[in-house]
Amino acid sequence: MIVVADAGPLHYLILIGAVDVLGPLYNRVVLPEAVAQELRYQRAPAAVRAWISSLPGWAEIRPDPYSDPSIEFLDPGERAAISLAVSLNADRVLIDEWDGRAEAERRGLAVMGTLGVLAEAHLRRLLDFEGVLARLRQTNFYASDDLIKRVRQSLAEKA
Repeated sequence: MIVVADAGPLHYLILIGAVDVLGPLYNRVVLPEAVAQELRYQRAPAAVRAWISSLPGWAEIRPDPYSDPSIEFLDPGERAAISLAVSLNADRVLIDEWDGRAEAERRGLAVMGTLGVLAEAHLRRLLDFEGVLARLRQTNFYASDDLIKRVRQSLAEKA
């Protein structure tokens, strides 16, 4: 499975100590260079900068592909992640930001965000959803109460 990641999900998964679920879940996660640069940004949390400077074996950085001018309204990481996912015919793109998700879906990409990764990892018994959700809520991650309720309902139905 080829998964392309935007910075947002990686950032939050690193902050809550759950980034290592990506390897068992997907085997291979590809980051465009623009995303790697966002994670290296000097104002990024130290844990995020440390992670990107010493990638696990399941993560790989690729050069940014040509960016479609029609998605210039997105930030550079989102543009690069969507373009790379299209060029690689990726199985999934990890992206949280609403406009980026909508654009990826318009291009026929399967999209998953941070909460979806955590739910999938919970179902595979790689972590406890409620425990990591509590840690996630201690960051500046925003998810509506309605979205969290829907994720919990979905997990309950699949249990």
